[in-house]
Amino acid sequence: MKHAVILAHPAPDSLTAQTARTYADTVRALGQEVLVRDLYAMGFDPCLKAEELSGPGGPSPAPDIAAERALVADVDVFAFFYPFWFNAAPAILKGYVDRMFGLGYGFHAAPGGNEPGLSDKRLISFTSSGAPDSWVAETGALAALRQHFDGHIAGVCGLNVIDHLHHGGVVPGLTQDAVADLLAEVAQTVRQHFAPAG
Repeated sequence: MKHAVILAHPAPDSLTAQTARTYADTVRALGQEVLVRDLYAMGFDPCLKAEELSGPGGPSPAPDIAAERALVADVDVFAFFYPFWFNAAPAILKGYVDRMFGLGYGFHAAPGGNEPGLSDKRLISFTSSGAPDSWVAETGALAALRQHFDGHIAGVCGLNVIDHLHHGGVVPGLTQDAVADLLAEVAQTVRQHFAPAG
């Protein structure tokens, strides 16, 4: 099994980045492959270009997107790692989805509508916020994101959403024990979903 770790945080020492590294390390310990795509470190351009829109000749991905699609062609799992910013994914991740998962890759034109293009792949997400878990739950922020981001991408592209692990109350000054507990939960989630049976 091969996992594409899509990291959307500008700080390499952030808890989000640590979460992504823990995920990758745990996947490797299970004998599986990992492809890390650190969007900020890559200088990924999230802006969809006019020439990338579908025209009479069909969609025309820019060279960077054609190369990215080739890199992830054989992945089985897309793993998103990002913080809540204004209760949504960072713009760089939304741009990655806009440009990567569009017509011709994530879905294809078909009679009467669109046909999913990634039905053989899975999606798992790991997010964090400064707001406590209780607030994120009570306001419906997490539920809305799961429905309108995870659920919509999955519905259009055919991805199977297997989990979305969120940690609230992530603020400066977290104790080492708190961070260790959080990362242990991430590792356990990976093992729960991806460890070989038996």
